[in-house]
This record gives sequence, structure tokens and C-alpha cells, in this order.
Amino acid sequence: MYKLQNELMFKDFSGEGSNFHPEVLSAIKNVNREVFIPDALKHKAFSVDALPLGSEQWISSPLTVAKMSNYLMGYDVKDALSKPDNVLEVGLGSGYQACVLSKLIRRVFSIERIETLYNEARTRIARLNIMNVNVRLGDGNLGWSNFAPFDRILLSACATKIPPVLFSQLAEGGILVAPLQKGNKQVISRFIKKDSILKEEELEACEFVPLLSGVAKSF
Repeated sequence: MYKLQNELMFKDFSGEGSNFHPEVLSAIKNVNREVFIPDALKHKAFSVDALPLGSEQWISSPLTVAKMSNYLMGYDVKDALSKPDNVLEVGLGSGYQACVLSKLIRRVFSIERIETLYNEARTRIARLNIMNVNVRLGDGNLGWSNFAPFDRILLSACATKIPPVLFSQLAEGGILVAPLQKGNKQVISRFIKKDSILKEEELEACEFVPLLSGVAKSF
């Protein structure tokens, strides 16, 4: 049933779905967003709205998740690795974006700094029996060196600048996508690593929570 609701959700969004690669639309269709929504907001699970999670965090709009996934895969980029094998996500949040990526990329590694969100997301991923998403509680600004280099890196929170360590963990031919603060606005930016040089492309305006450092433990 949720697959049909996901399909209808994108059809209702003024034809936006036509801008996405079929693989991305298939990934969105095959992840039940309702699982990631707080009980009080279940009735809004198949809307195109971002929804609050608690801890001053949000689950992104399905449209935003589709855009970030589409940009990250780089179907339109000639110089990038065309078939990424692994991806690092900085900012697990609800786990929704990571689960969508699990349908596109063989190995997903995701870091969350807020322990409450990490525990909730880990439970959801296990409930969905998704076996190729690896999660860790930690500071995403430091990356995950044990599994680097990554063919793709996605920041699911807005940074003022990309931590250099993340660029160092990006594979040659890899793509990093992140919301960046540019003056008084946020912009989705895409970086492509070619011959150890990073090429930046500004894509579109966005609105994300800020990227923070450290770990917020639950007590």
C-alpha cells in the first residue's frame, strides 16, 4: 500500500517527479516513509512536507531526499565514478535518507551525533530488515576512516564549510553533496574529485538544520 501512496505523492507534486532518474524514484517508492514519522504525525507521512522529529531535528521532505539522492548519484556527471559501491552520510537523523540510499548503493555508512535519534533510527532500520546500512554514534565532521575512501559522501545538515577530513575520505572520481551556508542563504553544492582537485557546482537553494560537532548523549 505504501508504494502506491509514495507514487501518488510524487505525481501530485506538479510534475517534479519527471526530473528524477527512474532509479531514484524506485528507491523512494520502495521505502515506507511512515516508519520514520513520529506517531502523532503519521497522517502526514505521505505529504511532501518536512516533519519534526524531536531534538530540534527534522525528517526531510521526500522531494528533498529525492533531490539529494539524484545529485549524489551524479547521473549527469561524466567525470565521476558511475557505479558507486559505498556512501558515507553525515547526519543519520530518522534514517529515512540512509534507507533510500540503501536501494541505490551497495554499502551505506551513516553517522549520527544525537544518541536519541541514533537509537531510534537503528531500531527502524532493523525493523525494515535493511542489512546494508551501517550506523554509528559519533561526530560526522570526522568522517569514518575505517571504511574510507567513499565513492559518495552526503551531508544531511548545513555546513559553513566542508571539513577537510571528509574531502580526504572521498575517493578519486567521487562526489560529495552538501548544503552550504553562503552568506544569508543555504545552497546545495556538489563537489567532484578529479585528479585530487575538487570542482564545486552550486545547484539550488535549500533549508537544512546546521551541522554541529561533538556527540549529544542521552541521559
